[in-house]
Amino acid sequence: MVFALDGDTLYFAVDAKPKTTTNLQRLKNIAANASVAVLADHYEDDWNRLWWVRVDGTARVVTDSEQVRRAIDLLANRYAQYRENRPDGPVVAIHIDRLTGWSGS
Repeated sequence: MVFALDGDTLYFAVDAKPKTTTNLQRLKNIAANASVAVLADHYEDDWNRLWWVRVDGTARVVTDSEQVRRAIDLLANRYAQYRENRPDGPVVAIHIDRLTGWSGS
């Protein structure tokens, strides 16, 4: 999953990578329970450079067209593939309730 941050909100979108449907299981899970966790980690052979960050928050599918545009703009600024092929699937906003992390150094 690729993402973009805007203040205390993390965004991701269902993009054009091959899928059998845009109605992904993660969207069904969010509809059933909006409490989510996202974990990002970084690995290197030098274990002093390992790190991870975990976001715990509340997710929702964005329905406001201006917020969808803003989220896609943020994603496109971060990922060249999204500049060339803007996602047209659902956008999810995760309000960050808690942020935790660890670093090897």
